Amino acid sequence: MAQAYHSADIVFAERLLAWWDKHGRRDLPWQKPRTPYRVWVSEIMLHQTQVTTVIPYFQRFMARFPDVHALAGSELDEVLHYWSGLGYYARARNLHRAAAVVANELDGVFPETPDALQELPGVGRSTAAAIAAQAFGVRAAILDGNVRRVLARQHRLEGPVSSSNTQKQLWRLAESHTPRTRVADYTQAIMDLGATVCRRTPQCPVCPVRETCQAHAAGDAARFPQPASRAMKRLERRRFFVLIDPTGRYFVERRPPHGIWGGLFSPPERSVDEPLTRFLAANGIDADLVDEVRTGATFRHGFSHFDLAAEPVFVRLKAAPAVVRDDGGQWIRPGEHALGLSSLAATLLDADAWREAS
Repeated sequence: MAQAYHSADIVFAERLLAWWDKHGRRDLPWQKPRTPYRVWVSEIMLHQTQVTTVIPYFQRFMARFPDVHALAGSELDEVLHYWSGLGYYARARNLHRAAAVVANELDGVFPETPDALQELPGVGRSTAAAIAAQAFGVRAAILDGNVRRVLARQHRLEGPVSSSNTQKQLWRLAESHTPRTRVADYTQAIMDLGATVCRRTPQCPVCPVRETCQAHAAGDAARFPQPASRAMKRLERRRFFVLIDPTGRYFVERRPPHGIWGGLFSPPERSVDEPLTRFLAANGIDADLVDEVRTGATFRHGFSHFDLAAEPVFVRLKAAPAVVRDDGGQWIRPGEHALGLSSLAATLLDADAWREAS
């Protein structure tokens, strides 16, 4: 029985690799050259983000931070600037912290084993395995969202994919399917299969492993993996005060170092019932400096666990106040700064947002 199962694993890997040799993504920028540093940065960027979105960010990031020493020696604000728009900003903060560890404590040399890689900030089990496999050829099983989908369908795995029991089964299957040769190629191949063929809407007719797929045989591939029941997202309402001086500069303040958009800059965010007069007084801005006030349309910004209803209040000033009572606040001109901004902040600092407000 064990030998038969092992044979099935070999067949799966062989068919997958044969498919990848013809149809796989082998020209991704982090593959040429495939160095530990480039693989590491790409894997952190790819966590919860699609390849097509990551590519331009990765290319710009590499141009500015070509090696781990350049990244470790940079300011976090600049790293966040190059990450702006990519989302999940804790990844960037951990990337900067991990670069310092590698550059300063490990003499610029990345660990080669999954266990050692997991000691770096922001590197989890699957990410560590992906780096070890692709950068060093170490046999290590990965289990990102694409791989979970492939394996859950191959084995028609019942149960919510996020449950601890299902996760244990998926890890066991990931381990058994990972071959002993061409590990780097196999790791990329199974991720490519999940991203391009075994998608949420499965493309079974062109799948190279459909003959071994139990869900395909049962005709219910789309039912897997099985999601956990979702709780309704909570809705949070917040007001953003967008101060604009006569020269077109915007005032932004640094957000707390942790939490949503941690360490990034944003127009001041306050309670939805905060009146403009109180905000101005609290920040030492004379009401006589206000030239025009416009209220923008409330819009939603989605996060994994809640939705944010943002209400922008645009305040054009006759002159920039000498001082704004804000720690770390700055006046910036869009496109002419090196600060990290969230995508919501970038939207608010667009001239069209002011023009469209009433």
